[in-house]
Amino acid sequence: MPPPFLPRLVFPTLDSLPRSYYLGHHAAGLAKMRTMLSQIDLVIECRDYRIPLTSRNPMFEESLAGRERVVVYTKMDLGTASGGQAQESNEDKRAYSHVSNQRHHLLTTHHAPTPLLFAAHKSPRTTRLLLAHLRTAAAHLNNLTGSHLMIVGMPNVGKSSLLNALRHEGVGKGKVAQTGAQPGVTRKIGTGVKIIDVVAEDAAAEKKRAEGGGGAGNTAGGSGLGGSVYLLDTPGVFIPYVPSPTAMLKLALCGSVKDTIIPPFTLADYLLYHLNLVSPALYSAYHEPTNDVMRLLEAIARKTGRLQKGGEPELEATAMWMVQRWRQGHLGRFCLDEVSEEALEVYGRGEEGAGSVNQARRAGKEALRVRAKARRAAAGGVG
Repeated sequence: MPPPFLPRLVFPTLDSLPRSYYLGHHAAGLAKMRTMLSQIDLVIECRDYRIPLTSRNPMFEESLAGRERVVVYTKMDLGTASGGQAQESNEDKRAYSHVSNQRHHLLTTHHAPTPLLFAAHKSPRTTRLLLAHLRTAAAHLNNLTGSHLMIVGMPNVGKSSLLNALRHEGVGKGKVAQTGAQPGVTRKIGTGVKIIDVVAEDAAAEKKRAEGGGGAGNTAGGSGLGGSVYLLDTPGVFIPYVPSPTAMLKLALCGSVKDTIIPPFTLADYLLYHLNLVSPALYSAYHEPTNDVMRLLEAIARKTGRLQKGGEPELEATAMWMVQRWRQGHLGRFCLDEVSEEALEVYGRGEEGAGSVNQARRAGKEALRVRAKARRAAAGGVG
């Protein structure tokens, strides 16, 4: 009888991994956001629900201070536990629900008094909850010229997708912001996009009152707003300095850096490490429980037909396919960050994943200086 499978409890530290992905348009975008802050009433900071601690960029809090802020954890549907078995028992479902509720409570308490909301772009309910919060905030401002909001976050955290969802639910119009699987689709700050139309809402409320549907007592019309609400899309801004190799792996696995930055086999191995901690059943269609990523990739390649000439498995392409399947929610839905009272306490002290703003700024300047020097050297070599 074979011994029971034991997953790895620790992933090896890879000190050779790059620790920066701070590009020129990241710095330029953040500088532009600062200059526009006087025109902004509220900042929506997006973070990835799967890495709620690691996807925080301390530069936003320092650079965009002085404005009301709401934190939105996006992609909640991709980080909400689903055990992996085709048929989950009611007991399993209750356990997953308890874990999610506990996580939400801890994060809400951690962020207080800053408002915290959770969003899944394909869930109209969560989008409407966010719209209701933004409508209330705008009503308190009561600007006759309308309220102007700015959405910020790390690359590929889901800002543009959230903007499109808010526009669709708020004014019934289609996609306006480009989205993509790789970071860097949005490179410049766009123009304000209307997500709440005060004229349309007041007209609808007036019609309802005329038909005897109530609505009396709202002194500023049906919406209670002084003007419409506009949302400004911005480019994702990466952390100038990633505090640990583990944090870089989490960001790369969630797609915050281009897939060429971290080797595909490394990403696939790190994903396998987490899959085994959650449930090896998540990949049972391809292989029995294993800690050997190459054996798993070979099995997946043969099962899915990813073969080279001669029938040899195309392992690198299979590694990226495996990573993409997880990103899309087809290979388990779970968080990579631990969210517990102990983890939040460590994170708050800056011991794991929460580098200081000054450290981030210094590292960012150094990264840009090294990159500029490399470009000058390459240009000199061409001549």
